[in-house]
Amino acid sequence: MPNVVLIVDDEQSIRDALRAVLEDEGYVAEAVASGEECLRAIEQRAYDCILLDVWLPGIDGLETLRRLRESGVDAAIVMISGHGTIETAVRATKLGAFDFIEKPLSVEKTVLTVRNALRQLELERMNAAFKAKLRSEYELIGESVAMRAVRQQIALVAPTDGRVLIYGESGTGKELVARAIHAASRRAAAPFVELNCAAIPDELIESELFGHIKGAFTGATAAKKGKFELADGATLFLDEVGDMSARVQAKVLRVLEEQRFEPVGSTSTVKVDVRIIAATNKRLEAEIERGTFRADLFYRLNVIPFEIPPLRERLEDVPLLVEHFNRRFSAAYGKEPKEFTPEAMERLQQHSWPGNVRELRNTVERVVIMHTPVRVRAKDLPPLGGDAAPVTQTKFPSFKEASEAYQREYIKRKLAEAEGNVSRAAELMGIDRSHLYRRMRALGINVREERSGTSS
Repeated sequence: MPNVVLIVDDEQSIRDALRAVLEDEGYVAEAVASGEECLRAIEQRAYDCILLDVWLPGIDGLETLRRLRESGVDAAIVMISGHGTIETAVRATKLGAFDFIEKPLSVEKTVLTVRNALRQLELERMNAAFKAKLRSEYELIGESVAMRAVRQQIALVAPTDGRVLIYGESGTGKELVARAIHAASRRAAAPFVELNCAAIPDELIESELFGHIKGAFTGATAAKKGKFELADGATLFLDEVGDMSARVQAKVLRVLEEQRFEPVGSTSTVKVDVRIIAATNKRLEAEIERGTFRADLFYRLNVIPFEIPPLRERLEDVPLLVEHFNRRFSAAYGKEPKEFTPEAMERLQQHSWPGNVRELRNTVERVVIMHTPVRVRAKDLPPLGGDAAPVTQTKFPSFKEASEAYQREYIKRKLAEAEGNVSRAAELMGIDRSHLYRRMRALGINVREERSGTSS
């Protein structure tokens, strides 16, 4: 769809000339003669770019610009004037103008300015959409007492530069809390730089944190900035900080104390201003007693401790989380959102979730992908950890009985996905329809019961 440009100038000849030029460039162009007409026009249509003359009858261009911005118009605005001054250009820029061009207008410069303004507008809109998507993706879901307390603590801590140490089991959402703190901080416009200390080999983590110069070690073919330098003026998230080696702990401690470091192989000092947020699923006090974590580093990091509750301690949040992931994955895979029955939701709330929110998220994603019907019943849910007895238990004294139990459950699930249609279920399993009928009879599966079950 072509971009729409509004021309605001009191000279008819200029309006006609600009409209003709812009339409030749493929834009939709409209023109008005005053600031008042411009303000009325924006109430009727959304414009991508506005060419606005400074000297206009009635309210002038600068006042029109101010009112446009106050009303929330996000169009790229280019000011034009035959009597431009540096002072006027500065005022226009402060009021939110993209650029300022002088009369007599050059066709080439005008077209180029409009093109650049529209490109900048597109980038800003894409950035805003990306940030909105990130906010949604990293939203803290839950209305339990524990989650409300976490959000209140974030609101208190985020505006400061205090170091934060986040405790929580794997899958509880430690990174989400770290991102929420950063997003509400004075550094929100700067990057959120992260490093998983457990995922980087010990011989490479110093380079990852502090960077290196060319030739510092074998394979260092070019200089590289480390995470601390990339996070200058921003936030550095050290995930699984409890897995950091003793040597690296000493160097990180020094950076926290002095806010300066030397890249690997360099003798030059780099000064930084970095806010540290660390996270761990270990009890660092116990690691200190074992001699695997430095007490002085612990006290440097543990200025503001956060405790993220495991999901089993806030099971009342499960329905909200299920619906959140249901909508998210349904949209991502182009599917209609599922409808979880009360019985299905009850089963999800009864599970202890050893993998916490990550395990619940994976379960919902699996249901969205694999379960064809919109309605999700308790028996349609995949096996949850601890729900199904392993075949080694005495429930199945022989391999044959264990195998038949697995086949019976598998066929029932496929029949449910096919809404009781045996032919469709056979297609889903990649077997012949007659073969499926024989297996169902051998396993004692009643077709009519399965069909009636899918319609209940």
